[in-house]
Amino acid sequence: MADPGKAVKVKMFLFGPLAENMGQREIEVALELGTTAQQLLERFDLTGHLKSGLRVAIDGQIGASLNTPLADSSEVALLPPVSGG
Repeated sequence: MADPGKAVKVKMFLFGPLAENMGQREIEVALELGTTAQQLLERFDLTGHLKSGLRVAIDGQIGASLNTPLADSSEVALLPPVSGG
């Protein structure tokens, strides 16, 4: 982590069943500077959802690298798989 003690604020947007499970659609989180989206998912115990098709959009870009450090005011949208029928 670069520069310990510095923080960034990011917003997580949750959709579908994930929003229902977490009890909210939007969460603002303060993170240490240098935290990645992968670490954010780990913090909320959501990494298992990646295997079941969860897609992550960072600042509007679906499929962005989860290992890139998040910037201040980044938006992380968690998009569950869409079920057809």
